[in-house]
Amino acid sequence: MAKGRISFLGYLGLAAVVAVGGYAVWPKHKDEKPKAAAQSVPVTVAQVSKADFPVYLTGLGTVQGFNTVTVRTRVDGQIDTINFKEGQIVQKGDLIAQIDPRPFQAVLDQAIAKKNQDEASLGNAKLDLQRSTKLGEFATKQTVDTQTANVQQITAQLAADDASIFNARTQLDYASIRAPISGVTGIRQVDVGNIVNAATQTGIVTIAQIEPISVIFTAPENQLPEIKQALSQHELKVTALTTDGRKVLSEGTLSLINNQVDTTSGTIRLKAEFANKDHALWPGLSVSTRLLVNTVKDAVVIPDDAIQHGMKGLYVYAVGDGNKAEFREVKVGQSTDGHTLVEGGLKLGEHVIVSGQYRVQPGSLLTTTVASSGQTTVKAD
Repeated sequence: MAKGRISFLGYLGLAAVVAVGGYAVWPKHKDEKPKAAAQSVPVTVAQVSKADFPVYLTGLGTVQGFNTVTVRTRVDGQIDTINFKEGQIVQKGDLIAQIDPRPFQAVLDQAIAKKNQDEASLGNAKLDLQRSTKLGEFATKQTVDTQTANVQQITAQLAADDASIFNARTQLDYASIRAPISGVTGIRQVDVGNIVNAATQTGIVTIAQIEPISVIFTAPENQLPEIKQALSQHELKVTALTTDGRKVLSEGTLSLINNQVDTTSGTIRLKAEFANKDHALWPGLSVSTRLLVNTVKDAVVIPDDAIQHGMKGLYVYAVGDGNKAEFREVKVGQSTDGHTLVEGGLKLGEHVIVSGQYRVQPGSLLTTTVASSGQTTVKAD
C-alpha cells in the first residue's frame, strides 16, 4: 500500500516537471516576431581635404593713434574763438582756436617801427661818414673812426631789429592755434573766454591720427625666434578682429618688434600698422590679433567639429567600409577659421563625422549627409 502511494506521487511530480518545461519553451505570445536588424545612425560628414593652411600666432592688443598730440597754447591770452567741433576730422594746419591777437600785433608794430627808426639813423650815419672821408686831411682820424663805428653799431642794431620782428611775428602766429597733425579731435578742454597760458599743462584738445593707425599687441617670448625669422624673409600680415574673434576689422602689417622682452610677463610687445581708411579701428579699442608667420602648402585639413576629446587624447570617427564608423586617434596642429591641420591618423579622401557623433560607437552603421553647399545623402546598405 505504501509503495503504491509513493509511485502515484512520483508520477504526479514527473508530470508537473514536464508541464513546467513545456511552458518555458512555449512562446509567451504567439504573435511575437524576431528582433529587427540594428538601425543606422544619421550623421553629417566632411571629406579630408588638401589646402594651403595659414599658421597664425594669436594674441590680444590695443589700438593706438599713429600719432597723438595734446594741443596746447604757446602764448598767454584770452580765447576769442574755438574753430572745431568735438570728434571732427581735422587736417594738419587747420585753425583750432584763436587767442586775442591785439597785444602781439602791437609788439610786432613796435618792432617794425623801431627798425624803421634805426634804418633812418643808419642812413644819416653813412652820410656823416662820407663827409668825413671826403674832407681828407682836413678831418681828424678820430672823427673818421667815430663815424665808422657809428655806422657799424646801427647796422648791428638793424640785425637785432630783424630778430625782434621775427619773434613778434612768431608770437602773433602762435595766437592762431593750428592742428599739428591730421586726425580726429577729442573732447574740448577749454571754452571761449578762458584765459590760457603756456605754463599750464592743460591742453585745448587732443588730436589722434587714425589714418594710418597702430595696434600694440603681445606674443610669448618663445615665439620671438619664429617671428624674427619670418620677418627677415618677408613682410608679415596682421589681422585685427573683434575680441570674440568673430569679425575681421582690418588688415595690416607688422612694423615693429620691441627692443626688449618683458621679464615679468615673459612676453614681447609688437606693433602693427593699419591703413584704416574705413575707420574700423579706433584709439583705445581692444582687439584680437592674428599674425601670419607661415603657410603650410598642401596641408591635410578637416573641420574643427570632427575633433573629439577622449581619455587618451584626440580622436575622430571616420566612415569605413560598409558605411560603418571607425574610431581613429589623430594628431593635429593648429586650428584656423574652423579647420584643423592634421598631422597623422587620416588620409586624403576619407570622410569624417562632423555632426551626430554623440550617437555613434565604433562599428555603428551610418546614414551620411555630406556637409557642403550642395548636400547629397548616401544611404547605408
